[in-house]
Amino acid sequence: MPSRREIREAVIQFLYCADLEGGANPSGLREPFWEFITESDRRNLQIATFRTVHHLAHGRESRLVEFVERCAPAIAHLNAWPQAEELKSHLNRLLALESSWSLAFTQLEHIPKTDNDSDVAEQFETLLEQLFKTDRDTAFYRQEFLTGAENFPAITGQLEPVSASIRRLQRISDRLRMVEEPEKFPEQVDLAKIRHSKADIAQLRLQTDQIVDSIIEKRDEIDGRIAAIVENYSPERIDPVDRAILRLGTYELLHTKTPHKAVINEAIELAKRFGTSDSKRFVNGLLDQISQTCSAPTGSSQPL
Repeated sequence: MPSRREIREAVIQFLYCADLEGGANPSGLREPFWEFITESDRRNLQIATFRTVHHLAHGRESRLVEFVERCAPAIAHLNAWPQAEELKSHLNRLLALESSWSLAFTQLEHIPKTDNDSDVAEQFETLLEQLFKTDRDTAFYRQEFLTGAENFPAITGQLEPVSASIRRLQRISDRLRMVEEPEKFPEQVDLAKIRHSKADIAQLRLQTDQIVDSIIEKRDEIDGRIAAIVENYSPERIDPVDRAILRLGTYELLHTKTPHKAVINEAIELAKRFGTSDSKRFVNGLLDQISQTCSAPTGSSQPL
C-alpha cells in the first residue's frame, strides 16, 4: 500500500501542475499526470510481468512445434469431410494465431529491460497487451476446435493428436491468464509482486484523487483561512509550490483528524523537499497561525 508520505507528495505535485495550467479542470489533467507520476512504477511492473510470462511460457516452443507437425495430417482428414469446413477453418486460424503469439513474445524479449525511455516503455506496454490479446483470441479458437471436433466421432481418433497438442498449449494460456489478472488469483503466491504493484499504483491514484477533489471543493474556504493570516493575500502572490503545500496543510487542519503538530511537521518536510530555501519558515509560520484558530481535530474525516 502507498505510504502517507507518497500520497501527500502526489497531492502536492498534482495541485502544482493544476496551478501551472491556470487552475484547469482537474479531470483533464489526471490521465497525463498519472502517466508521468507512475511511469517508473509501471515500468517496473511491466518488467516483473514479462519475467513471469517468460517463466510460465517455458516449454511452449516444443509444444508449438508438435502442434504444427500434427496439423497437416489433421487437415488432410478434415478435407475428406465437406461438413467439417468450419472446423478446418478454426485449425488454420489457430496456426496463424500461434505464429502471432510467438512473434509478439520474441519482440518483447528483444526490448531493452533497463532502458527507462518513455517511448520504449510505451512500446513494451503495447506489445505486452498485444500478447495477452493474442493469447485470449487463441484460447477462444482452441476451445472452438475442441468443441467442434466432438461433432465428428468417426474421425475422433485421427484428430486426437492435434487435439492433445492444443490442450497442452492451452495449459500455458491458463497460467498466463493469472498473470494478466493476478488480483483474481490471490492464492498464487508467486504472483504476489505483480498483484501488489498493481494494487499500490491503483491505491495511490485513488487516495490522491480523493484528497485533491476535497481540496478543490473547499478551496474558497481554504484560501479564506490563508487570506485571514497573509496581508493583502491573493493566491498568485504565493509561490505555486508553497501554495499547494499550504492548501493541503490547511485542508488537513480544518477537515481531518490528523493532529495539528503532525500536519505542520509534515508540511515542513514537503517544503524542504519541493520548495525554496524560504519555504520551510513561511509554511511553518502560516500553518501554525491557522492551527491556533482551529479547534482540536474532532471532525468526521479520517486521518490522511
